[in-house]
Amino acid sequence: MPIGPKGEKRPADVNARAVMIAKIATGEIDESPRPSNKVKSGKAGAKARNAKLSAEQRSTIAKKAAEKRWRLT
Repeated sequence: MPIGPKGEKRPADVNARAVMIAKIATGEIDESPRPSNKVKSGKAGAKARNAKLSAEQRSTIAKKAAEKRWRLT
């Protein structure tokens, strides 16, 4: 089976794919997206960086980001 962009398994055959879509539509298969490990590691890294920086450093970074966000081009 081919693997989709988010790691889900998909049938290669057109007819098998149509059957799978019908099963998803009727609720026989639950195809809800699962959170990736990248999201978890990104949040953990942000927390670790936040704990390491001082309040003054965080303020400087936030001001710099706000300036770039609100700058008119």
